[in-house]
Amino acid sequence: MLDINKVREDTPGCHDKLFFNSAGSSLPPKAVTASMIDYLKEEEQVGGYLLAAQKEAEIKAAYLEVAKMLNTTADNIAITYNATDSYARALSAIPFVKGDTILTTTQDYVSNQIQFLSLQKRSGVKVVRVPGSENGDLDLDAFEQLFKAHRPKLVAVTHVPTSSGLIQDVNAIGRLCAQVEDCYFLVDACQSVGQLIVDVEAIQCDFLSATTRKFLRGPRGCGFLYVSDKVLQSNLEPLFLDLYGADWVEPDQYLPVSSAQRFELWEFQYANVVGLKEAARYANELSMPLIEKAGLAISGKLREALRDVAGITILDKGTHLSNIITLRKEGVGLVEMESHLKQHGVYFSVGQARNALLDARNKGVDWFLRISPHYFNTQEEAERLMHIVDAM
Repeated sequence: MLDINKVREDTPGCHDKLFFNSAGSSLPPKAVTASMIDYLKEEEQVGGYLLAAQKEAEIKAAYLEVAKMLNTTADNIAITYNATDSYARALSAIPFVKGDTILTTTQDYVSNQIQFLSLQKRSGVKVVRVPGSENGDLDLDAFEQLFKAHRPKLVAVTHVPTSSGLIQDVNAIGRLCAQVEDCYFLVDACQSVGQLIVDVEAIQCDFLSATTRKFLRGPRGCGFLYVSDKVLQSNLEPLFLDLYGADWVEPDQYLPVSSAQRFELWEFQYANVVGLKEAARYANELSMPLIEKAGLAISGKLREALRDVAGITILDKGTHLSNIITLRKEGVGLVEMESHLKQHGVYFSVGQARNALLDARNKGVDWFLRISPHYFNTQEEAERLMHIVDAM
């Protein structure tokens, strides 16, 4: 069982507020912050180059901890500046030609959708979106039919949408993609890493992108990308490499490095890398099964309790729901809702229709409140939040 008292002791920011915004930027454990501050203080004394060399083992440990969390190897991990950076580098490696299809969903993240449309405009690829079923789940039958009809070069799916509590069945999609050699599967795990068990071997994806600032509880300005052996052995590489990801061997020839580090660039904020190492280590030591169980338990109870509050509409649909809860309250406008929650020390997010255009239109809303508890939240905090919402 997860020791909630120890977890909260390790989380100084959780004691004077009702923090329910881990889907935005969560509260880091003390060890994460301390490791970053210590690194910067040492860098202040000896400079960035020397310290990075001295801390080589600690920096490499970041790759090992992330790999352990995802059930892969350090050679399959690239560290990047954020989740969208990871995603864009993966997209740039796909050898698209005019007429190729990207098969995605109506729940994929707004930045991903914009990148698909940019590729459509620049390269002539087609973007095909699989609709959700009546209960909110991804329609897997429709997905398979469209997959067979279009033979996509890329399948791109967001594991947990930012605008919904839905957990999409990436394992089922991975099994389908694995049947076709020249199809690549890209998973956006920005909202699931650190919240749910994410096993790249079970998912059978070719790429998986994530950030560190959300449920993983790491620093802002840092992300990572999983790259499969299939991708590496196929010699796929990002559109733009530098001296870190490739060797310049002849005046007109370069060779990409053999590992996922071909997707990295030379310049890093290494204080963030050691922060990532501590965040992943912390999650691994607690164990992702316990983190997932605790988080889903508190979010499930909170979601059901909010359903009983007069005037509340829970917008989340789907068989399997995550720690993200989206809602509206009848007769309460956005400004009033934000003011009321802030007055009571609640930390939350607001989603706008432009952040989830297709999902918001399908639900008939132009904004929504997003509450995202995590395993460091308590049942008492959830009950306090419910009463605050009820009083709006």
